[in-house]
Amino acid sequence: MAAFSYQALDAKGNLSRGIIEGESERQVRQLLRARQLKPISVTSSQAGAAWLSWRSRGPRPLPLVQLVLLTRQLATLVKAGVPLDEALAATARQSSNAAAKTVLLQLRSKVVAGQSFTASLAAFPQIFSGLYQALVRAGEQAGLLGEVLEKVADYLEVRQQLQNKLQMAMIYPCALISVAILVIGILMVKVLPDLNDLFLRNGSQLPLLTRMLMALSRGVATWWPLLLLLIVLLPVLLRQLLQHAQWQVRWDKFSLDLPLVGRLLQAADTARFASTLSLLTTSGVALVDALAIASGVMSNVVLRSTATLAAHAVEEGGSLARALEHSGHFPPLLTQMVASGESSGTLDTMLARAATMQERELEQTITGLLKVLEPLLLVLMAVVIGTIVLAVLLPIMQMNTLVG
Repeated sequence: MAAFSYQALDAKGNLSRGIIEGESERQVRQLLRARQLKPISVTSSQAGAAWLSWRSRGPRPLPLVQLVLLTRQLATLVKAGVPLDEALAATARQSSNAAAKTVLLQLRSKVVAGQSFTASLAAFPQIFSGLYQALVRAGEQAGLLGEVLEKVADYLEVRQQLQNKLQMAMIYPCALISVAILVIGILMVKVLPDLNDLFLRNGSQLPLLTRMLMALSRGVATWWPLLLLLIVLLPVLLRQLLQHAQWQVRWDKFSLDLPLVGRLLQAADTARFASTLSLLTTSGVALVDALAIASGVMSNVVLRSTATLAAHAVEEGGSLARALEHSGHFPPLLTQMVASGESSGTLDTMLARAATMQERELEQTITGLLKVLEPLLLVLMAVVIGTIVLAVLLPIMQMNTLVG
């Protein structure tokens, strides 16, 4: 059976839209009429698949919260003994997201046609990552698909919570920086030019600090459209530049060397690496394959390359702990726990503990960074605005002295 999207009118003349399964367009129209709906248009879900294929060029066609939800629902139904095709259909019916519904019905069509669930997921690589597919493959082979899907849902949920914490933590600093830029911009473009004219009409010699500030103000007032354009275009140009591998490597090396920020980036990537590796190994994925997949979830190219080299070393019979330690980019806590797990034969357990500790350390790092960043921003704002106020007050005090 295939999936079709439809538009129909109900008995009261209200327009209804949705996705329904059927053997053909004619059968779908019959099904709609049986539901007391008057079909207006019925189109094959191939159009929806093409739309998803176009959307998959983006970084995230499905919101993470939707992926967590549908994975959790699938895990619950499969663990309850519901056949996979029926679980996919039931999850599609319950989904309010049109893209998720289309994906689920496409997956069901492939499963009904005889494909494995892993092969079906491979048709949507930007929605279901290599990690997701590898875990499903391991679950299918072991006959524990429901349990593995539940682990995937837990993993995605933790990732979602971490993203939410990062976003919430950055709200205050971003708002503070935005207000500071707005206030300074208004002073530079509107207030200071008027004061400059006043000072010039007075004919007195301005202090050096005031002259420097007024020159800066004139430049900003004259060239502010160009400055605004540069601010808008700079992220775009930087993104285009980072498309080249050599510049990406240089940028990632530079990022890791930054104080505080480099430590945060390293903690975030190594925590993601440890949790992914733990999930893969506990789900039955071979260590070499798990390392290859886990290295792919790291955003920093330098760290990713060191993880890939570690995978090659393990494939050649080397120790994972020694390979991670030799790279110099992984925290000592992680390498020590991996070494302990390898020597005791409990690598899965030690990786899980290391992942938990790495995530806690990441949260502590973020908390500590924000505790330093917030007062630093306040001090910086006070210095900048204080300098502007001082530059304005100096000539006024000078004028008062001359009048006195």
